[in-house]
Amino acid sequence: MRTILITGPGGSGRTTVAAATALAAAGEGTRTLVLSADRTDTLGAVLGTPTGPAPVRAAANLTAWRPDATAGFRDDLAAFQDRASSVLDLLGASRLDPEEVTPLPGAEELTLLRALRDAVLAEAHDLLVVDLPPTPQALALLALPEELRRYLRRLLPPERQAARALRPVLGRLAGVPMPAQWLYETAARWDVELAAVEAVVADRSTSVRLVADPTPAGADAVTSAGLGLALRGLRPDVLVANRVLPEAVGDSWLAGPVAQQRKILAEWQESYDVRPVAHLGRDPRGADDLAELAAPGVKAEASTVEWPVTDHLAEDGVLIWHLPLPGAIRHELDLIRRGDELVVSAGRFRRIVPLPSALRRCTVDGASLREGELRIRFAPDPELWPGTR
Repeated sequence: MRTILITGPGGSGRTTVAAATALAAAGEGTRTLVLSADRTDTLGAVLGTPTGPAPVRAAANLTAWRPDATAGFRDDLAAFQDRASSVLDLLGASRLDPEEVTPLPGAEELTLLRALRDAVLAEAHDLLVVDLPPTPQALALLALPEELRRYLRRLLPPERQAARALRPVLGRLAGVPMPAQWLYETAARWDVELAAVEAVVADRSTSVRLVADPTPAGADAVTSAGLGLALRGLRPDVLVANRVLPEAVGDSWLAGPVAQQRKILAEWQESYDVRPVAHLGRDPRGADDLAELAAPGVKAEASTVEWPVTDHLAEDGVLIWHLPLPGAIRHELDLIRRGDELVVSAGRFRRIVPLPSALRRCTVDGASLREGELRIRFAPDPELWPGTR
């Protein structure tokens, strides 16, 4: 099953492109699921078919799904209260009724991740098209599984479960069931679920597509998005240039905007596989409008992308780690080595990267930024590196 993750700046038309991509694939006979977490039914408005918490058939071979974050949050909270009932009773805490529960910030993101995992595991479709939130939120969403797994490992290290045989004894002495067992069980279940989502995002059959208008604001958004995605080890296989204007005739008022678009498109084509989508002169609504957008920009086939996240090269006894960071600015870069991890900050983006085993036995010897690539030098630590005989 292939997965296409579609994002872009707010107002760029990413939901329209996601719907057109899914409809075009379905029209070719591909069993397609388009997934969105938008609170308002923008996806349904574009498709001409209302969507909701249950998957609906939007067209032949096309299913649309907008999972309900509120219902999922209520179910999770109810399950937590049931598991922690003994502790809550001991503390004299009153339980929350489902009717008074509203989802906390981040519930929509977790619901979308869970739906993404469920859709892939179900294997009921050949193509999954995901309408992600605007780029800043999408980047945070894609980083969530890795970061939450890291927090779980730090807060509840699996090796501490070695003392689980003592918990029943401690429970009898305290007079109440000890919560540690279900807490570790819950953490282990979350880790498995997050690992499944992380595997989907990292899978070679998963591609990321950016949608942006070829305007100065769109160009700035693409530069920022490219940097944020690269720091996550991702690169768009396609950049969809949305709402491309037709060639201006004579001295019409369109001449200026058209010239500006052509200049930005030429710059994008130096770094991306650009797929232009024409401006219809109206907001696309319904299958007919989406079919009119069915140009190469919304085709589901992937572009070949070679984008290594790490590459080790031996050079005069020094290991060099290559991290592609297009659009990075030297004075906005920051590196911190902390144990077996490397904290990389690029502008407003930040990632904690676990070092490969070979580099854990090295010390950082310097770094440089060349042609959009961060090159970090590691010198082997004589006390940790295997010696030669």
